[in-house]
Amino acid sequence: MAASRNKPPDLLARVGRFIADRLAADERLCVGLSGGCDSVVLLHLLSLALPPLSPTPLPPGEMGLNGRLSAIHINHGLSPHADAWADFCAAYCAQLGVPLRIRRVSVAKDSGSLEAAARAARYAAFAEVAADALALAQHRGDQAETLLLNLLRGAGVSGAAAMPGERRHGPLRLLRPLLGETRADIEAYARAHDLSWISDESNADTRFSRNFIRHRVLPAIAPRFPGAENALAQAAGHFAEAAGLLDELAELDWRAVADGDTARLAALRDLSPGRLKNLLRFRLRQLGWRMPVAARLDEFVRQLRHAGPDRHPELPLDEGRMRVSRSRLRWLTEA
Repeated sequence: MAASRNKPPDLLARVGRFIADRLAADERLCVGLSGGCDSVVLLHLLSLALPPLSPTPLPPGEMGLNGRLSAIHINHGLSPHADAWADFCAAYCAQLGVPLRIRRVSVAKDSGSLEAAARAARYAAFAEVAADALALAQHRGDQAETLLLNLLRGAGVSGAAAMPGERRHGPLRLLRPLLGETRADIEAYARAHDLSWISDESNADTRFSRNFIRHRVLPAIAPRFPGAENALAQAAGHFAEAAGLLDELAELDWRAVADGDTARLAALRDLSPGRLKNLLRFRLRQLGWRMPVAARLDEFVRQLRHAGPDRHPELPLDEGRMRVSRSRLRWLTEA
């Protein structure tokens, strides 16, 4: 495709600063490469912005940028073009001199949500990446979509915070260097550098909730609220600050109630219902457990606060159980 005559947006400097602020000089970075425009641009930017581990070039075949940069492509096998997309990513990485791992995953097509099943399979594969951090290419538009999607699902403050610029995922740090950038600026960079990319036909399928928001909801809002995407992304940032404050409160409360890995029931009952729920959500996130639906957590908190001494409230979850015994709340993994 022809290069644009317009001056490309200064993405390189911004991405360079983002990475320099978050990645130590000896840490390795992997990029999640789907082959779409956003991830193609991100890998191109990082191949230019990321300083090598040492000034001495490595022999051919060694990891790109002197052992610092690599990429991973997840082949979900959901599209008839999936293998061609993997071949595209392999050719692109060879052009940049960046080693690529192609990981095939199995997606449960009979699950309640194909989107959620594909995401779960993808993130399980990401957890196996041999690097210190993984860079993903979500941008400002993705952030706005995520906020709306989470709100429509009844999310709390943490869900309304949408996607953070950095978070833990198992042993990895997930980084999103493009989260503050617009889709238009990313595409302008791609055109200016004559980059090619693939298009996933499923991105136009409005049966998927995110695509419905992208192609139907946001375009309907835009004429009345031209700055809606930016405003929604800013709102997600405000919610993220509030979620951080709630986590700080939960840390203080945990110190007050904790007895080793358990919590004293009498101390928990001194907390208001809202504060107690905040603490329980914080503890579940610490453990890496999934959150129960709001109604189940509400009922468990009611039982915690009012159950008699002969009662042992329990909340079964996928990863284990929250259970009261001997005047302590315990988090028990399944044997």
